[in-house]
Amino acid sequence: MNRPVLQISPRKDVPMKLLGLGDNVCDLYLHTGMMYPGGQALNVAVNAARLGAKADFLGVFGTDCVAEHVRHVLDEEGIGCERCRIYPGENGYAKVTLNHGDRVFLGSNRGGVLQRHPISLDEEDLSYCSEFQIIHTSNNSFLDGELPKLSTLPGLVSYDFSGQWTDEERLNRVCPYIDFAFLSGSGLSETEAIAIANRMMALGKMVVCITRGNQSALIYDGPFHMKQSPYIVEALDTMGAGDSFAAGLLTKLGKQLEHDGKENWGNPLYRAELLHASLVDAAKWSAHTCTISGAIGYGTDIPLELMARVST
Repeated sequence: MNRPVLQISPRKDVPMKLLGLGDNVCDLYLHTGMMYPGGQALNVAVNAARLGAKADFLGVFGTDCVAEHVRHVLDEEGIGCERCRIYPGENGYAKVTLNHGDRVFLGSNRGGVLQRHPISLDEEDLSYCSEFQIIHTSNNSFLDGELPKLSTLPGLVSYDFSGQWTDEERLNRVCPYIDFAFLSGSGLSETEAIAIANRMMALGKMVVCITRGNQSALIYDGPFHMKQSPYIVEALDTMGAGDSFAAGLLTKLGKQLEHDGKENWGNPLYRAELLHASLVDAAKWSAHTCTISGAIGYGTDIPLELMARVST
């Protein structure tokens, strides 16, 4: 693809702001007895902050040891949580093991208190959300019904479908309201991937990003198709690699748009150039994540009482 040289009027350098909106969990590694903070929305917020963005998280916490650990980590990382909710009960968790470095999920409590108390965005929440250039949420955040509200805000809305891109009802209720779709498509051929992307782009005007494990990641934006080979590392743990990919792409893209002006996003040639550069950063950051344990690190022992409960 021939990439045009565009003339951009630089703006005053202002930190890009990204909001992770929705799910948080601890991943319980039953084979080692360790637990690590995670969740799609939370992982993207933490990784964006590590890449230089001003990142906040808006979600729901329980009142157990899992929630306590997650909140401690967010505080350590400097992630703003001032509008998070807290409800009595279990925080979200997922039971995990590893097979040759690849994650294997063994079950979960389906978000814990988040499932029973999903976020309903009020006017104060929406005013707060309007301060962010990018808002990232996910299929596990119980927020699909709030997407029409988010779509009216100035920022770009990003949604991680994970592996649920085969759910036609979800596609119909989500795709009209988002700007970015992230999909986990391990094993998909490029022919299969483009068919999925075209189906989604027919439902809404979005960029579709498909990660495929150790195969090339793919991006579809209307007539522009791009791919990026993964960076090869000795993988310790692939947990959170897709979230790191999303964070790398969104942070690079958001910083550049904040510098150049969001109005440039409407220029297809500018967008193609920026997506290509962002795709490289995404692949590099995703590879880095595979060299640490857990999605973002911060492993701690699973308390004995919790270990006994989830092992039965």
